[in-house]
Amino acid sequence: MSATADHADGKSGVPNIAARLGLEAGWVVQEIGYDDDCDDDLRAAIREITGEDFAGEDTDEVVDAVLLWFREDDGDLVDAFFDILTDLKAGGVVWLMTPKVGRDGYVETSDITEAAPVAGLATTSTLSVTDDWSATKLVVPKSGRRG
Repeated sequence: MSATADHADGKSGVPNIAARLGLEAGWVVQEIGYDDDCDDDLRAAIREITGEDFAGEDTDEVVDAVLLWFREDDGDLVDAFFDILTDLKAGGVVWLMTPKVGRDGYVETSDITEAAPVAGLATTSTLSVTDDWSATKLVVPKSGRRG
């Protein structure tokens, strides 16, 4: 059951890119930092794969994944990471969405790699997901979360 095969509708590859995020049907995804500049096609493709609406920023649910839209002027990245860890289940994933180089709000890669370990996160990969946005996958290392 490949989400890629099931959702490849040919719209500029966005459903295929959403499937590459590794999200699964039934997953609860919390979306933080949504604004008018976010990619609505990617958001729709994620909802199609999971079959769920996004959980909001003020959810009380434990979530499988967090979609964090973050721009240079959005504040402190370390604080944003600490805020999202409250609702993320053990083994969950964070997809940090940042504007690409040359776009308004671009976040330096070094800012991400410096902020992640301070919050107890590790970066694992980065994907180009749309014309304007990159996605960096962050996880809590197995030894990093105390029970």
